[in-house]
Order: sequence, then C-alpha cells, then structure tokens
Amino acid sequence: MTAHKESPSQTAGPYVHIGCTPSVAGLSGMYGGKDPGRTMVHPSLAASKIALTFRVYDGDGEPLKDAMLEIWQAGPDGSFNQTDGFENWGRGATDAETGLATFETVKPGGLPDAAPHVLVWIVARGINLGLTTRVYFADEAEQNAKDPIYRLAKDRATTLLARPVEAGYHHDIYLQGELETVFFDV
Repeated sequence: MTAHKESPSQTAGPYVHIGCTPSVAGLSGMYGGKDPGRTMVHPSLAASKIALTFRVYDGDGEPLKDAMLEIWQAGPDGSFNQTDGFENWGRGATDAETGLATFETVKPGGLPDAAPHVLVWIVARGINLGLTTRVYFADEAEQNAKDPIYRLAKDRATTLLARPVEAGYHHDIYLQGELETVFFDV
C-alpha cells in the first residue's frame, strides 16, 4: 500500500481557453498570434476543404458554450503521414453565443481496417477527465459497417455519425441522457 493518496480530479474550469485557445479568451499575441491547432488546411488543399462542425450538449440538452475540442484524423489519403497542406490535428472552442465549434479540415480517407473517422477529445467546465469519442460519416455506411470500433457501439453507433450539411458535416455530441454519445475509456 502506498503512503501517498491520489490527488482528486479537477475540472477543466472556465480557464482552459487561456492557455489552449487564447484568442477565445480575448488574449492576443500568444503563440505568434495564432492559436495552436487553429489551421488544419493550408491553401494548397483549399479545394478539398470542408467544414466539420460540432455542438456539445449537457445533460439538460443545452449547448455548452465553453467547451474545447481537439480532433485528430487521417489525411485525405487515409494516412497520418505529414502531407503538404494538411495538419492531422486541430483544436477549437465552442462559440460563446451559439455553442458551435467549427473545424476547417478535409474528409479523412479510410485506414486499412477502419472507416473514415475523426477522433474527438472534449474538455469543459464540469468534466473531470477529457472525453474521447469518434465521429464517422453517415454517407460512408458500407465502410462504417466493416469498422470494428463502429460495430462495437451496436445500436448506439448512430451517436457517432456526422451528417452531411451544405458546407461539410455536422455532429451533435450529448454528454448525458437518452441520446448520450458513445465515449471511449482511453
């Protein structure tokens, strides 16, 4: 038995944006004036760019207006190799008025044994540990059906589907309740 007790978990608090997305907190001049992870698609891939939007809902069905999301994804060729014009990682905050988080990215290609998907990590006030989920694309039904992780979600797999919208895709993430999104214990 150890002589030291484990420290209690702390929520991200309302201050997570100060260090991670300072422009959202009204701060400028940090990180060379550009929030880390803000730009995923550079001009050379502008023609392939899509908007991937998220809204995170609390247990009462209200949008969180102070959440921060990070996404990781394969490039359009299905690999994680660094390609000119694309970053595989992005970070953004939900809008303080609408609760919408928007990433300008590209649709990922499928991996050898996985459907095209985006890994999402969410932190916000009231969440003790960051939550991890995947987002698949509703218009990739055939590939989704073959994906082993997607299949594990069974009848709740629909909570992992982003739907096509005019500029790209949109996904709603529910932290609790009847529509609760599938989260992964990582």
